[in-house]
Amino acid sequence: MSSARGFVTVVSGLPRSGTSLAMQMLLAGGVPLLSDAMRPPDADKPSGYLEYAPVLRTATDASWVAQAPGKAVKVVYALLRQLPRGFEYRVLWMRRRLGDVIASQERMLARRGAPADAALSRERLAAVFAAQLAETEAWLAQQPSFRVLALDYTEVVADPQRAARAIDAFLGGGLDREAMAAAVDPLRVRQRAP
Repeated sequence: MSSARGFVTVVSGLPRSGTSLAMQMLLAGGVPLLSDAMRPPDADKPSGYLEYAPVLRTATDASWVAQAPGKAVKVVYALLRQLPRGFEYRVLWMRRRLGDVIASQERMLARRGAPADAALSRERLAAVFAAQLAETEAWLAQQPSFRVLALDYTEVVADPQRAARAIDAFLGGGLDREAMAAAVDPLRVRQRAP
């Protein structure tokens, strides 16, 4: 995908919702990524996190966005509102069953020896996430510079060819759909809620 297309491809959603998977698909399809190796691959993300550290400072310094048109960048849902005006954004919005997201997060924390947040029950945490996601989706729908393609993580893993076709069409065509689909490991769906 060439930078002449002019828009910023943003991959967003909750942590552990499939954002890294979407980034892997984009990379395989021929979309340049805006990422660094600040967080190298590990047991939780064997293919790497594909993040870009300056994104975390977007509220105070969004200068990185100027180099993002024509590329894909991962932006956690809570930072979408900080993206500056004057750019066109196409957002791959990753959705995943909240129970599975929370189970995946707990498993990751356990592997790292970090305690899970005992202050919130799974049910309360799911309710908080659901409210935040709904608010973000409502905000996105009101933004003329944002176009959104919602993708369900489980459906992407179950039918990567269909997901690749949808992503390619959303981004204007010309991507390597076969390579995108091949980047999806059907064994990726590991942590599910009981």
